[in-house]
Amino acid sequence: MSRRRKVTVVGGGNVGATCAQVLAARDYADVVLVDIVENLPQGKALDINQMGAVLGYEPNVVGSNGYEETAGSEVVVITAGVPRKPGMSRDDLVTTNEKIVGSVTEAAIAQSPDAVLIVVSNPLDAMCHVAKNVSGWPKERVFGMAGILDTARFSTFIAWKTDSSVKDVTAMVLGGHGDQMVPVVSATTVGGIPLRKLVKEDEIEEMVERTAKGGGEIVELLGTSAWYAPGAAAAQMVDSIMLDEKRVLPCTAYLEGEYGIEGLYMGVPVKLGAGGIQEIVELELSEDEQTMLNESADAVREVVGVLTG
Repeated sequence: MSRRRKVTVVGGGNVGATCAQVLAARDYADVVLVDIVENLPQGKALDINQMGAVLGYEPNVVGSNGYEETAGSEVVVITAGVPRKPGMSRDDLVTTNEKIVGSVTEAAIAQSPDAVLIVVSNPLDAMCHVAKNVSGWPKERVFGMAGILDTARFSTFIAWKTDSSVKDVTAMVLGGHGDQMVPVVSATTVGGIPLRKLVKEDEIEEMVERTAKGGGEIVELLGTSAWYAPGAAAAQMVDSIMLDEKRVLPCTAYLEGEYGIEGLYMGVPVKLGAGGIQEIVELELSEDEQTMLNESADAVREVVGVLTG
């Protein structure tokens, strides 16, 4: 019987499986991969376990179609839901995934009443509201992954543009996930040098634009949505919680007056550690950035308004 701590990933699709794979290779926790498709999570778990023999980690990934194995998880990552298909309206996506995320949340919290919930399912901001309403858990323990992914995309483009190591890029993207994201250019540096000193304003605009449409660009190329960077981003959040790293990471958190936004899930920098969100970090925004954040909040409210619950 393994005595390691446990993380559950719900949804054995590309994002969930990548998250499970990255966590397994980090080698500090057992991972349970849950999916309703028979044999799918079991097959992916077996494959990830065998990868351990090559990369030298002690794997214990279990695939399951139920939730018994997830009992006592400290973190539950929810990636379940349908991707948006051509011709599908955003509202259709909201109502379909509302049912899926609601039932998954209910099943997961019954087995792990003290866990932290990380929501990855889209439309992300609305699905966080669903998980919070269904669980009834405090906002510190229910939040979403989006900002890390947007920030990773922005950082990648900055590293390419400035011919620098991505390790030296510090960026921060706030707001709703997608076209309404707000890159905080004033807080973006390369090796400590402000981005505006290195790159012209119109080039920054281009990178911002490409970041906002980053998911769409990959869908156009692949015919399906991204999974490597999103899966790894979710795993980074799990690390910060499980290892109590207290990283300041952009996450979709429930705001009650911070940044002047009330009663809404939005992407903001938070300190993530044991127990979930330990603090919401309020950056000094420029007037333009605050205006963009307010517009982003309006767009998120519109999507949340489609929820039936």
